[in-house]
Amino acid sequence: MLACKSQNAEPAASSQAPAPAAAAPVAEKPRIGLVLGLGGRGDHAFNDSALRGLELWAAGLKYEGTGYKPATPEELQASLGPELARRDPAITPLGITPSILQSQVAEDYEPNLQLTVEQGVALTVAVGFMLENAVEVVAQRHPKQRFLFVDSPLLTPANEPYSLPNVRAVTYRAEEGCFLAGALAGLATKEGKIGFVGGMEIPLVKQYEAGFRAGVASTNPKATVVANYTGSFTNFAAGKQVGQDLVTKGMDVIFSAAGVDGLGAIQAVKEASEAGRAVFVIGVDSDQFHLAPKAMLTTVLKRVDLTIYEGIRDQVQGRFHGGLVSMGLKEGGIALAPVRLDFPGKEEALSKVEALKAKIIAGELEVPTP
Repeated sequence: MLACKSQNAEPAASSQAPAPAAAAPVAEKPRIGLVLGLGGRGDHAFNDSALRGLELWAAGLKYEGTGYKPATPEELQASLGPELARRDPAITPLGITPSILQSQVAEDYEPNLQLTVEQGVALTVAVGFMLENAVEVVAQRHPKQRFLFVDSPLLTPANEPYSLPNVRAVTYRAEEGCFLAGALAGLATKEGKIGFVGGMEIPLVKQYEAGFRAGVASTNPKATVVANYTGSFTNFAAGKQVGQDLVTKGMDVIFSAAGVDGLGAIQAVKEASEAGRAVFVIGVDSDQFHLAPKAMLTTVLKRVDLTIYEGIRDQVQGRFHGGLVSMGLKEGGIALAPVRLDFPGKEEALSKVEALKAKIIAGELEVPTP
């Protein structure tokens, strides 16, 4: 079964045969394994953010369909954005070799994680809350192997967070970024009708909706927020249908937080905008401006890329430790992408959003969660 799973593996940065025993010793690059959740490469959101942190930032490589090529310093710098470009210490390649496994179905999670361990990686990265059970099983089976688990804690049968010494579990206070996006939406809407597109109706996504609703109410309490859920994260057509429905009902700002389904919702807004409708969309996880450059107001960035890069850096520098880590606006784990489009009152709106951001960071404003 494990051999079968290896067919999902993407090429490592180097496929050279091992040096013969008589050759001069060569320093081997630490190998970092990463197991992707469903959706995989090309989602323009959560998974692509994870790959950016591992491949482009930590390995200094870009993936081009069949393999890797070295990334230029300019390409790495362009991917950082203004805030991360100023981060200290600077984000620079760490001299590692990436090894990536794509999960096609949920049953792949555990064997793929097991396979990374058998490959002898220095650190195994598990991407997405749906891998929680698999991480728990494999981490307990291999207590000397280190794991970085992104977007969920480990949970007891009673759904209480707990820790394993060899697992760093990172969660995000995404509601903080969603609050700012909602505040911006409340200031940008003309009709006072705002939409939210979610994937599966689970606590993690309800967290986005709660923060977004609270943000809208903070700047435009008379605005209406309508939320629709697609029931999945991998159905582009379902997301597009929900997006079209919200546009038809008069929503002029729509926040899309639904994985691949969300790409469908973005496409619906893009087409409406191109047809002459005055409508904005807000993206999620990775900066999605390129998907709808005439309609993308901003993106709520979940810095999975930064989490993975810093976890790998800690491993390389001998400072990796287990435990539960929470990331929000204060830690740079959550942010808003630049607002590149114009709308009436933009400068005043951005000032109000920045003031709200400062209050959240200072602990003066607590964003509600479900």
